[in-house]
Amino acid sequence: MSHAAAFPAPARATAAVAARATDLSKVYGQGETQVVALDQVSVEFGRARFTAIMGPSGSGKSTLMHCMAGLDSISSGSALIGDTELTGLNDKKLTQLRRDKIGFIFQAFNLLPTLTALENITLPMDIAGRKPDRDWLDRIVSTVGLSGRLKHRPAQLSGGQQQRVAVARALASQPEIIFADEPTGNLDSRSGAEVLGFLRESVRAMQQTVVMVTHDPVAAAYADRVIFLADGRIVEELYEPTADAVLDRMRLFDAKNRTS
Repeated sequence: MSHAAAFPAPARATAAVAARATDLSKVYGQGETQVVALDQVSVEFGRARFTAIMGPSGSGKSTLMHCMAGLDSISSGSALIGDTELTGLNDKKLTQLRRDKIGFIFQAFNLLPTLTALENITLPMDIAGRKPDRDWLDRIVSTVGLSGRLKHRPAQLSGGQQQRVAVARALASQPEIIFADEPTGNLDSRSGAEVLGFLRESVRAMQQTVVMVTHDPVAAAYADRVIFLADGRIVEELYEPTADAVLDRMRLFDAKNRTS
């Protein structure tokens, strides 16, 4: 059963694009040690859409996310967040872009242990000298079910609650796009399902854009679209995925790799 059924997705025809890569390549090393992590990848991520990126280890899925998020440099091609081209931005401009337009959720929760849940949620805006939109913040806190835990520090929260704080932090600044790298990797299945449900709901109800790297077919089934990478290239896309359909594709890729 597709989890998308519980949280109806917006119509597929989405004119606006939150992020775009065109002929994006990333090469590490030179000469005999050269490794092509991404090989002329072109892809668009529409606004208010949830996209999962999958592929075997070394396929380039995390590299694609890091390049699109301005966390890693690009060897050739282009990457845009909204109308902003990342290539050519200096460190200061890249830092400002990541702070103002991008939300991040990682497998490690990356919470400051001395701050409360609320202080961790608002930290990026506090650093930027911006006041949070109180109505928006209240809506996010309610959506992720943290209303009664805002004064607690990370050590007083379960792993699932800590990741919900990380999700709320990513949403609080109303970014153009959220990049999530294995966001449920450190969670049990129940907590992981809760976090994925919150991400799904943020897309449906809050028109957020989410791009998630995952190896889990169940997690990918929460997305509107799954992109499969192999050897640094996009080899297939799957819309309105189910866990079974994603697993079938992964088995097919594994079988091809064994026979090639």
